[in-house]
Amino acid sequence: MESTDRLIGRKLEFEELEWALNSNRSELVIMYGRRRVGKTFLVRKFFNDTYSFHYVGAHKQKKETQLNNFREALIRYSGDSTIPRLTGWHDAFSCLETYLEGCKEKRKVVFFDEMPWIDTQGSEFVDELEYFWSNWVQNRDDIVFIACGSATSWMKDRLEDNQGGLHNRITHRIYLRPFYLSECKDYLKEHGFDWDDYQILQCYMIFGGVPYYLSLLRPNLSLPQNVDFLVYRRGGDLSDEFNELYNALFNKADRYLSIVKLLSTKREGFTRGEIEDGTGFSGGGLSKMLDNLERCDFIVSYAQFGNKNRLTLYRLADFFTLFYFRYVENNRSRDEQYWQHHFADRSVEAWEGFTFEEVCLRHLLHIKRGLGISGMATEASSWRFVPQKNDKRKKAQIDLVIKRADKIVHLVEMKFSETPFVINKAYEEHLQERKKLFMEVTGITRGVVHTFISPMGLSKGQYSTIVHSRLDSKDLFAEVE
Repeated sequence: MESTDRLIGRKLEFEELEWALNSNRSELVIMYGRRRVGKTFLVRKFFNDTYSFHYVGAHKQKKETQLNNFREALIRYSGDSTIPRLTGWHDAFSCLETYLEGCKEKRKVVFFDEMPWIDTQGSEFVDELEYFWSNWVQNRDDIVFIACGSATSWMKDRLEDNQGGLHNRITHRIYLRPFYLSECKDYLKEHGFDWDDYQILQCYMIFGGVPYYLSLLRPNLSLPQNVDFLVYRRGGDLSDEFNELYNALFNKADRYLSIVKLLSTKREGFTRGEIEDGTGFSGGGLSKMLDNLERCDFIVSYAQFGNKNRLTLYRLADFFTLFYFRYVENNRSRDEQYWQHHFADRSVEAWEGFTFEEVCLRHLLHIKRGLGISGMATEASSWRFVPQKNDKRKKAQIDLVIKRADKIVHLVEMKFSETPFVINKAYEEHLQERKKLFMEVTGITRGVVHTFISPMGLSKGQYSTIVHSRLDSKDLFAEVE
């Protein structure tokens, strides 16, 4: 295998593949995660592009095309050009068995990439995969089968929760998440960037921790220049990414897009009832779409603190989608240097403010570590108060509340600022009033403290003593196992 020196992050995933390769039994490994997150790259890196057999599903192609591509892959790996035309997936797996039985490798690595695209309507692909595994593979101890796909919902429904021949056959489940900030920093440094933490935070707010997006950045360009080159330039590598992103993952993608567009309009999130009202979707269909979006890392759900019914808030969490709806979708200027001309606008400062909150929520493990409570049981939630009729109290929202097992409750404030953030008298009074309201509504009488997160920290001053604990960029950029 190739050295892992240039592989950023993915240590645990690499170890999982190592375990599968070196075991003394046949292994079924499923790998899933958001599109562009680096699943194929990880497999290629680990196995150094050396497999007994490798096949990639074709997007929106019919069964006949998929089978013809499979046959061509078999011919390429086996060197046998006499393999007949395949009429179905039973024939395909039968030919694969024959070929693998003749392979001399001690461990035979079979890699199916973009597997959800193979399973076309009426193809019976999964049925034949089940039969292939139950009838042939499980009687051997030399097969390492890697099933990879971006359509996370398909991977879970058709493979992980399979009740047929693959039930309880999966031996390794690898979920590949986007990079954390520390991994983005390592990646950019290795590729010649000299950006500081603040610039990397700004980059994360647009591209998230998606390795493919980072791979397109050019170190000789500033971040605004890179955004223009990739997003706003006609023919830019990401100029049509948004449409491809959802259409490649979901059938009836327009239904999913209507949900994420709604979620983009309110940063504090929507309850399920509000999503039903805003989209017209309901019942099991809506539940399925919300689950699929969350499995693919496009949205996140948070329980509401203190709500007896544990109502859930859904928030749009994909940074590229957030950026697209705010600054790309309705941009008719045709200015190919749009971001260079507008990145310093006041509206962008406001957008960075609430997007930084999403960055912090994505780094909850880092926040707990910074607070010194990594090993403690905690509950993370949001809190929202909407007064009823005749209640003169003002509505309030706290995007992150951390309740600890030792009864301490952190009300977390997240503020994006290029300099140490200053708490003035008005803001200090706002925090005090909101804390008082939180304690009234929840019935908590003690242990409620303010926690503050800002890239450059908090400026010491007359009113900063209201803060119990403070974190900055070094906490968000810390490495977490």
